[in-house]
Amino acid sequence: MNSSREPVRLLRQATVERVPSGERMELAAGTLAHITQALGTTFTLYVEGQLVRLQGTDADAIGKPVPVSPVLASATTNLHEARDLVWQTLKTCYDPEIPIDIVELGLVYRCDIQPTASGLFNVTIEMTLTAPGCGMGESLINEVADKVLALGCIEEIKVVMVFDPPWNRAMMSEAAQLTLGL
Repeated sequence: MNSSREPVRLLRQATVERVPSGERMELAAGTLAHITQALGTTFTLYVEGQLVRLQGTDADAIGKPVPVSPVLASATTNLHEARDLVWQTLKTCYDPEIPIDIVELGLVYRCDIQPTASGLFNVTIEMTLTAPGCGMGESLINEVADKVLALGCIEEIKVVMVFDPPWNRAMMSEAAQLTLGL
């Protein structure tokens, strides 16, 4: 076992998602786990021989404060500012197995932002997964949608999972490749 993992004991029951299947399961109070990743607003835990993802809203179950997304919008956001805010927000979404955000991994293929008559913005995002069979797709889609909608300047968001072209390591940024030693 990696000694850099922080051991924690669940203070209360919590619902988690198995990685990579996305299947939900309950962890009982008192369960011993190890935090393997605490990036963005979620935690990846190693528990009972498997990886699971704990939503940040349940951080108190492992004795941690609820992570807050650092990106906030102002009421006077223009299209350029909205575009920057959305991309900053996407960089707070992390793959549960790889300690790199979805932008640096190259998982976001398209991000289209359009102004609406109300002065807000509609966003369409096309993204993929590192592996087409990964069950975490729905979880990542929900995380992206929730975080972007929380900006306050977004009227509507549509997140579409695509698999063409198939993702490969060459789509990662140079920084991501260096982080992974590639």
